[in-house]
Amino acid sequence: MKKALIVWGGWEGHEPEKCSKVIQEILEADGMSVRVESNYQAFADPAIADLDLIVPVITQSEIKKETLANLVSAIEGGVGFAGFHGGMGDSFRSEVTYQVMVGGQWVSHPGNIIDYEVNITRPDDPIMQGISDFTYHSEQYYMHVDPSNEVLATTTFSGEYSSWSKDVVMPVVWKRAHGKGRVFYSALGHVASEFENREMKTILQRGMAWAVR
Repeated sequence: MKKALIVWGGWEGHEPEKCSKVIQEILEADGMSVRVESNYQAFADPAIADLDLIVPVITQSEIKKETLANLVSAIEGGVGFAGFHGGMGDSFRSEVTYQVMVGGQWVSHPGNIIDYEVNITRPDDPIMQGISDFTYHSEQYYMHVDPSNEVLATTTFSGEYSSWSKDVVMPVVWKRAHGKGRVFYSALGHVASEFENREMKTILQRGMAWAVR
């Protein structure tokens, strides 16, 4: 049986504990053995190198350098790493090593909670199969991203809430390699209730499955 670790914490506005429970249900439904922790020191355990998947649900916060080094080493060695929204794309803001592994970092969400369009750029990819462009109601993440990401979906900023972002095409979903590990990220999922959106939940479920060692 494949083994996964979920670690949650940080800013409560993203409902990390509730979201972790939803993720646990998804992974267990896919036949995985799941351990859930709320202490970042779980990343310091050398045994995480034997896992198949790690899912962070941690917005902001700080992490010890040696703890982060152990996490990065595990991913580079082949453990899958997958997550969503600020729980993965805005963790440990001061740690550029972490941002390089993720492939991006949140910097803004003009207009806060709004309606925006998610455009599928790789309909041929198994993660996006059968999913068409859709409207989403949440924070539209403006991110600094790695050009080496394999982008699966994007969004275009209207400029209504920030003139500097007008017509900017921003990655929303991507996958990448970090060493031997597979890394998957979706910017969708501000709070637990957003998992009721079929497209959002399906994309994340498939992305996590893809990332598994």
